[in-house]
Order: sequence, then C-alpha cells, then structure tokens
Amino acid sequence: IPVFDNKVLLCKRAIEPRYDTWTFPAGFMELSESTIEGAKRETLEESGAIVEVGNLFTVIDVPQTNQVHIYYLAKATNDHLDPGIESLEAAYFEIEDIPWDNLAFRSISTSLEHYVRALATGDFGPFNYTLD
Repeated sequence: IPVFDNKVLLCKRAIEPRYDTWTFPAGFMELSESTIEGAKRETLEESGAIVEVGNLFTVIDVPQTNQVHIYYLAKATNDHLDPGIESLEAAYFEIEDIPWDNLAFRSISTSLEHYVRALATGDFGPFNYTLD
C-alpha cells in the first residue's frame, strides 16, 4: 500500500482481468525474488514510483484463484509517477477520494478498508483472512 503525503497510490489497470479499474501496483513474483523485492519491482513497473517497503499489512488467501495476496505498507520517496504498459494511469488519492466503486479486486477493497480503519485506530496489523 504505497503512500505519499498521506495519499494512497493506485493504478488503473490496462490489462485483463478487470481492465480500467483501480488497484494497488502489484503482480506475480519472479523466480528467486523475495516478496519485498517483488513489491518494489511491481510498484516501479506499474506506477513509476520508488518505494521504501515497511511492515507487512495484509495476507489474503484467495482459494478460488489459487493465490495468496500479500500487501505491505510502503512510503513513496517522492510524488513522481510514470505508469508502465500495464497501467492506464497512476495517481495518489486522499482517503475520501478513493474510487471505491471502481476497485479491481476484493483484496484491494478489503485491504483499503483495513488501512482506513488502521489510520483511525493505530492498529496496523498484520491482518490475515480468507476471501470466500
């Protein structure tokens, strides 16, 4: 969950599934890559942002797609964005401006819901749950 100046970074997908919907910069790991290395690489590839990865935030089991989604908290080093070919655009959103009705996946919306709650409570997890 990349953040700069209290704004959350989201990318609009230029690929299927869920073309033209918003997501965190994310993707599949490369062979011999750590989850943190993958998070940094995917963020750079999809948004152009350079991030410092922080604590683990959510681990979400998605059994119907045989996937596990892992999201870390991250701080962007600056506000520069240069979306790659998998993104139609990238933008930083104030919490109240997040496009909740146009998010790509349930793991994104539930992680964002946890993040908003964490901002209010100070409990930044980590959280683990399964999407049915």
